[in-house]
Amino acid sequence: MDGADGINAPTATSSTAAPTAGPSVGGSPVGGWTHRASHGVPAARPTARLRGMPDLRAPRGTRDLLPSERAVLGHLERVTRDLAGRYGYREMETPLFEQVSVFERGIGEVTDVVEKELFRLAPRTDEGDIYALRPEATAGIVRAYLQHGLQTLPQPVKVSLLGPMFRHDRPQAGRYRQFWQWDIEAIGDPGPALDAEIVELGARFYRDAGLEDVEILLNSIGDPACRPAYIEALRAHFRPRADRLPPVERARLETNPLRLLDSKDPRMTELNASAPSIVDHLCAECATHFEAVRAHLDELGIAYRLDIRLVRGLDYYTRTTFEFYRRGESGQQQALGGGGRYDGLVQLLGGKPTPGIGFALGLDRVMLALDQAGTAPAEGGEPLAVVVGADPAATALRLRIATGLRADGLAARADLGVRKLGRQLEGAARDGAHFAVIVGDELASGDVQLRDLEAGTQRTVRLDDLARELRRAAASHHHGTPERG
Repeated sequence: MDGADGINAPTATSSTAAPTAGPSVGGSPVGGWTHRASHGVPAARPTARLRGMPDLRAPRGTRDLLPSERAVLGHLERVTRDLAGRYGYREMETPLFEQVSVFERGIGEVTDVVEKELFRLAPRTDEGDIYALRPEATAGIVRAYLQHGLQTLPQPVKVSLLGPMFRHDRPQAGRYRQFWQWDIEAIGDPGPALDAEIVELGARFYRDAGLEDVEILLNSIGDPACRPAYIEALRAHFRPRADRLPPVERARLETNPLRLLDSKDPRMTELNASAPSIVDHLCAECATHFEAVRAHLDELGIAYRLDIRLVRGLDYYTRTTFEFYRRGESGQQQALGGGGRYDGLVQLLGGKPTPGIGFALGLDRVMLALDQAGTAPAEGGEPLAVVVGADPAATALRLRIATGLRADGLAARADLGVRKLGRQLEGAARDGAHFAVIVGDELASGDVQLRDLEAGTQRTVRLDDLARELRRAAASHHHGTPERG
């Protein structure tokens, strides 16, 4: 689905990617050029690079996920996998790049995504195919559905895919050129109950992820039987106002007037407000389907808001369409995610007419929203125990004991620095460990000291029993309260 990107992407060989200035300090590019016109000074010279400023950086529009941020993404991944399993959607993967024709047919040759935002890969062989990094997952999933004969399985085929997508777009808050999406697809069932299930699944994801203020926008965009009459009604509405249309939208008036309704240009707001509603032009079958979707959502207690301006500009999209927003926000650039029916896509990619529906939820947007709400999960990953020692040089011994604890399934770290015991204990506390295993002279008789770093208690345990004792202590441990023997 072409839902919220969560982040957006460049094109490996995109002709639209103009060079841009690097980061700046005080208005001057770092490591770039300053311009002077004074006696004895060249017109341009390299500026002094700030001390410690690296020459190599992440590409513009991308970012490094440092451990604290990766922990939040890991939390979201666990939520998606748990929900996919509970709802019966099996995980799958597709390549990060596909033949460009997959996206040209699956997204549309005259869309911004294909015309301006694809990362096209420069061919290095004479094999003839032209490839691009995937800007979304649905087209690749449908390609795999056809290539591997999944249409012969019991329908619907319900799959889940989570991973990075790529678009060459203008970077902004929450939108990057490499972005993470969770994609859900159900192919082979035209029923409205499935539409409701997928909308409810998306809503549950946001709740389970920790966002409580998410609103659902819902609409129906009809089908090839009733949409042509609506498109003509749109043209009839906009043609007398063509001189007020921005140039881009004026060109779309004849080629794809539906796209005027989701235009990002603020000048279109007033013009769209008086445009005819597609709901008033639905045929009987589409109207019945939409009523059934709403009835199922009402039965599930799922609140939603009808938005007659919520459309999809491609012919293979049909009937139900929906988007998720944080309450009080609007416009496609602010959408957390979205989805809908695409009953014509399988046929467009070479298969028989087959219904399908799904969503794409941008995880980067959710990470940003959790951070803004102050509800992002803590990084975690603290060791249960750190192995320290009285002999600073006995790093191999400490490593051997920690390795044994890890083999027993415990999170353990060995202090491998050659430093005094006091510094080792400080490091264990700084790492957030519950316990320190102190290796000293007792080891000669097969014993070590086990210290509760929070309670300040310490006792002797047999090395052979250390893993069991740590596991028991961890099960009964309360912060600041010593476990009882």
